[in-house]
Amino acid sequence: MLSAAILLVGFHLGLIFSGIVPNLVARPLHLALILPWIFVFAEPRGRLADLSGAVLAFAGMAASVWIALNADRLADQYGFVETGFQYGVGAVLLLAVLEAARRAIGWPLPSIAFVALLYAAFGQHVPGEFGHAPLPAASLMGTLTLAEGGIFGQLTGVSVGVVAIFVIFGAVLNAGEAGQGFMNLAAAAAGRLRGGAGKVSVIASALFGSISGSASANVASTGAVTIPAMIRLGYPRRIAAAVEAVASSGGQIMPPLMGAGAFVMVELTGTPYTDIIAAALLPAILYFLVVWFGIDAYARRFDLGALPPDERPGGREVAITSAFFAVPFAVLLGGMFRIGYTPQYSAALAIVAGTLLLTVGADMRLDLRRAAMRAETALIGASRQVALIGAIIICASIIIGVLAITGLGVKITSLILSASNGQIWPSLILTALACLVLGMEVPTTAAYVICISVAGPALISLGLEPLQAHLFVFWFALLSTITPPVCGAVFIAAGMAQESWVRVAATAMALGVGLYLIPLGMIAWPDLIRLADRPLPALAAALLVGTGCVIVSYALIGVRHRWKTLSGIMAGLAILFLLPMIVQAS
Repeated sequence: MLSAAILLVGFHLGLIFSGIVPNLVARPLHLALILPWIFVFAEPRGRLADLSGAVLAFAGMAASVWIALNADRLADQYGFVETGFQYGVGAVLLLAVLEAARRAIGWPLPSIAFVALLYAAFGQHVPGEFGHAPLPAASLMGTLTLAEGGIFGQLTGVSVGVVAIFVIFGAVLNAGEAGQGFMNLAAAAAGRLRGGAGKVSVIASALFGSISGSASANVASTGAVTIPAMIRLGYPRRIAAAVEAVASSGGQIMPPLMGAGAFVMVELTGTPYTDIIAAALLPAILYFLVVWFGIDAYARRFDLGALPPDERPGGREVAITSAFFAVPFAVLLGGMFRIGYTPQYSAALAIVAGTLLLTVGADMRLDLRRAAMRAETALIGASRQVALIGAIIICASIIIGVLAITGLGVKITSLILSASNGQIWPSLILTALACLVLGMEVPTTAAYVICISVAGPALISLGLEPLQAHLFVFWFALLSTITPPVCGAVFIAAGMAQESWVRVAATAMALGVGLYLIPLGMIAWPDLIRLADRPLPALAAALLVGTGCVIVSYALIGVRHRWKTLSGIMAGLAILFLLPMIVQAS
């Protein structure tokens, strides 16, 4: 297992330093390296499942390596299968990708991908405008498996070249003292405030989520500390769990990782990475501020105090442990913004810095044995996460490939435009509902990719800027982390707090109201995402959007009178949506 982890991490780091590698070499080898982590090194599933997984892993790896070795010849085929052997290679790859996604995240996403394949193969028999012209089998199979139009398409390139390197970076930080540094900094900054334990959770989740990019991982890590602390300090169990679920969900919208969404946006919009994180920064900060004020309202209502002095770290401890994430982050940001390196190259340098810091701990003692154990943890953790995200993205690439080949995406775009009668807000509502439903079944990044592929062109044609549309869809794809019936972050937090998930979800929806309102605020106040180009208007828009969201949050949480709650909600919504209309009219 360790050898496989070294090979996977070494391959992706090597791509950064080795220069240009042909896509049809790098992407199949990426798939070959992640398959063992899904089929062989995963938790045992039973003798038959383990045996079939090993066979499928070997076959998928062999097929992927064959494509990499024959990349030049396959490029000359222009996406057409020429032999029966090539049909077999394509079939093996499709089966391996679908089954890898199923084992990684369950049935929903591979089921959608399988239905997409059926549509591509037999859609000519679908009556009406949603049918398509017959597709030659040689072209369909070749485009999806032997060329760069399906499983080795643009999204897989994102997984290979960018996502993997940042996942490795996060794994290196998590293997050392960076996680404790996040907790100590959060406790020092907010521990002495009213409702201190909850506010510590917000800061720690924002910091940890910036490198984990996963709501569930965030809950499992920071929640193990913050949820018991909140309960011990008098937080009702439903509120303690809701605070952690809502705060952890923000990790996927907090730059620089954004749950891999930022890197997918780079490819889909053609916008530089630095512009995307600049656009996403203010909305993410607003989200955590709204949660902060919601916790403060609960603290007033339930008379929740600060962390006890003995649970707050000292200044020296905070300074030492904070260095374990501050130094790698400084290398990352310095490389991007001061020297002008690419995000990937800067992340690789930050990985080197983080790896060096694994040799010491908070005790400031050099310990090579401890460093070796941490390095092993980082390698295995990075490999598992790269494989998980890779399985999701490559499976989603099948769907994107079918949409492009059949023209279905254009047809769905036309349907949205006609159903909304060409009006922007009805289109946004339809898109938001689609994101919410799809996000309940598949991970956030996959839901975002599918929704933006079918709804994005419609929103852009109605006047939205591309980045506006992408951020809107990405935020609403995240709603399912706290919105029933499928709300993963809530399930985990409720289990840790030993509380009913239904009660936790209801509290989380009130506390996380910013997740529902801020993406709408991006549309009503477009300057909110223009921090890089128009900093003062962006800050003004952030102030107004934040004020509206905080008023709504306080009305839902801190006010017990029905009419006062209703009037507060109306006042907040007026600032969010009525005021910009008045400003534009004047």
